[in-house]
Amino acid sequence: MRVKRSIQTVLTAAFLSFCLVKALSACAPSISSFDQTAYEYAISLKVDSLAMMNKATETYADHEKEVKDLMHQVEKAYEYAKGRRKNSIAATQWEILKDPDRNLLGGFIKYWSKNSKVDRVFIQETKGLVSDAFDVISGLESKKPKQ
Repeated sequence: MRVKRSIQTVLTAAFLSFCLVKALSACAPSISSFDQTAYEYAISLKVDSLAMMNKATETYADHEKEVKDLMHQVEKAYEYAKGRRKNSIAATQWEILKDPDRNLLGGFIKYWSKNSKVDRVFIQETKGLVSDAFDVISGLESKKPKQ
């Protein structure tokens, strides 16, 4: 009888511990915490991207190496975001930003490379969209819980 009660006590304690762990994990944030490196990627690549877009009135060939270097840095930021736990929202934002088949940075670069030069009005309009996209990424990062 004593052994049976002892087993029952252990099982009850184990069950309560399990419930407590589940309850506490439910309170854990469903998004990663703030990361200074991720924030710096967003800010610095925004500045670099907008500056590069200003050069699109000149031929793409004149800036091809710079553009490839920029897109390589954007790819690094995307991979960094993708590699962090609970960070799928930010990774998706980077993916959309760099996608050549969308209307943000990747699409602009693709358009520039196919057309050699880009009209200043088109550049200004697209810069607004790209700037906003970077602001969403940096805004998400800055609003994440600090450790």
